[in-house]
Amino acid sequence: MKRKIAVVVTARPSYARIKTVLKAIKAHAELELQLVVAASALLERYGKVAEVMQADGFEPSMEVHMVVEGETPLTSTKTVGLGIVEMSNVLHHLQPDAVISVADRYETITTAISAAYMNIPVVHIQGGEVTGSIDEKVRHAVTKLSDLHFVANQHAAERVLKMGERDARVHITGCPSIDLAASVLERDNDPKLADAVGDHVSRGVGSPVDPDGDYIICMQHPVTYEWTDAATQIGETLKSVHDSRVPCFWFWPNVDAGSDLTSKQIRKFRERHEARNIHFLKNMPPEPFLRLLSRSKCIIGNSSTGIREAAFLGVPAINIGSRQSGRDCGRNVIHVAHSEPEISEALEKQLGNGRYECDPIYGDGSAGPRIASLLSSEELPTEKKLAY
Repeated sequence: MKRKIAVVVTARPSYARIKTVLKAIKAHAELELQLVVAASALLERYGKVAEVMQADGFEPSMEVHMVVEGETPLTSTKTVGLGIVEMSNVLHHLQPDAVISVADRYETITTAISAAYMNIPVVHIQGGEVTGSIDEKVRHAVTKLSDLHFVANQHAAERVLKMGERDARVHITGCPSIDLAASVLERDNDPKLADAVGDHVSRGVGSPVDPDGDYIICMQHPVTYEWTDAATQIGETLKSVHDSRVPCFWFWPNVDAGSDLTSKQIRKFRERHEARNIHFLKNMPPEPFLRLLSRSKCIIGNSSTGIREAAFLGVPAINIGSRQSGRDCGRNVIHVAHSEPEISEALEKQLGNGRYECDPIYGDGSAGPRIASLLSSEELPTEKKLAY
């Protein structure tokens, strides 16, 4: 009998983090994929990732509408509470043999709590890493609720073991998002990138930016511990990018406490300035986005994409503020504060540096098949004792 593996995707970045695992589970003779799409992955204002997943051939088994809008700590907390109520019903209906909780977004803790209390084995992907914001607490809390751990590198494995998890239940698989980056490197020899991403780019707003020209990418999200400063922080980045005159593809923020303030500031900036070098986008499927990233001159902001995929692709990155504080970084990253002069200086430097060598600190591009193989063969316990 096939093992039923429920995978819960709650947001735009979660799909990129787990896509190759979905594909590998779906193709595995001994596994059955149960895809649960939840939270902002269902919302139009955040790019409606559910439609992207369906276009890629992944049909949801269940959907969970759980986002309480408002983008404050209060609404985030209510989202988690509602998510636990709704997710428990979904898992009761699906009766999976294991549930995969992806990474560290605040919504994913609903998956781990619901499954753990229902005696369903929890599999955590990308535990053991270090960052800033509420993600840090969520990631480690999910680790303690989980029964099987698939981590990105040796450092992450060591941290999970120091938290009292058993050695036999911690596996270094690499990060599944690096699988996509590796595939882009292997086949990114098309001289006309616009042919591959043109339809996706055309859905954005603002001044047109040529994918076959020189450009940068900006992805900046609010920091949950500093959410009231979100408008000021994004304002510094907007000024720097605008004044640089370098063409930029700017991606909308994730749904987090402060994202409403971030979005409002972006809209105000667009109204008050002729941002002729900036093209704003809600979302893009993982592979076209990574092709766009691979050809870019630099990625600016505080997304883990600049730390993870950009390191593998050799793309220069500028990491702003504390959101990724403590995360393992490659040679491609320059760290700056939320300061227009610092951002501008770093951008000038990175544009002059050119590309970096591939830095596989988060995996070698084979995580998806490794994870599927382990899901089919490893014991799936629910009882846990600390192993200090």
